[in-house]
Amino acid sequence: MTSILNADLHCHSVVSDGTLTPELLAARASANGVELWALTDHDEVGGQQRAAAAAKAHGMQYLTGVEISVTFAGETVHIVGLGFDANSPLMQHGLEATRGGRGPRAMEMAAGLAAAGIPNAYEGALKFVGNPKLISRTHFARFLVESGACTDTYEVFRKYLTEGKPGYVPHRWAALKDAVGWIAQTGGVAVIAHPGRYKFTANEEYALFSEFKAHGGRGVEVITGSHTVAEYTEYADVAREFDLAASRGSDFHSPLESHTDLGTLPYLPKDLTPVWELLADRIQ
Repeated sequence: MTSILNADLHCHSVVSDGTLTPELLAARASANGVELWALTDHDEVGGQQRAAAAAKAHGMQYLTGVEISVTFAGETVHIVGLGFDANSPLMQHGLEATRGGRGPRAMEMAAGLAAAGIPNAYEGALKFVGNPKLISRTHFARFLVESGACTDTYEVFRKYLTEGKPGYVPHRWAALKDAVGWIAQTGGVAVIAHPGRYKFTANEEYALFSEFKAHGGRGVEVITGSHTVAEYTEYADVAREFDLAASRGSDFHSPLESHTDLGTLPYLPKDLTPVWELLADRIQ
């Protein structure tokens, strides 16, 4: 396969934060001339079977996809996975933890409260929770009111559960190493999504690409909906510098919101290795 291919390897359906079903996305991609497609919902692979079936029905080739949220240098970074086994327990459990992350966070909150003289807060908060996977600060607040530590939930948040207080623990996304590992260990290729969007210094961006590569990351989105023409050139140079394959994707979410439609981007620079060359045996 060549770089002159209308591949769109980044878009979102109703399974995450898009407004179209996988089936309607496939129809739209096909109508716009897309030849190779991937649905990359945020931290979720629930739409993959539908997307693959719809792609086949429209005569398009398909790669499994996901966009994983990662915390790096205090910023949220997105890592696209392509061509992995969407049924892998490793991937599914990792994504579930990323979506939730609430259990470990709740235990940390309870430890902080215990250190401040409020024991057994986790067990207490659980009494107010329907689904333990969705335990939140609100459940801790209700327990602290019930136990008499505070008079109302506003006081709980002010004294214990906001930044800088004993029970505050920020939400953390996946670690870069873990996200890249889930993708690589399930047969896929990890790609840094829309690098032009991150508010990194030059040193921080260099650290991101260096660590990504060291953990087994192999690609970068060069041509993507949020990049300027200047950023196409800039990240083509980054791909060359770090010896990364190049990816192309609209990051389409909605006909009403997205300024870049599926399949309408420029082609990749001819001297770069297209990410789909690394995934030839994974294309459906």
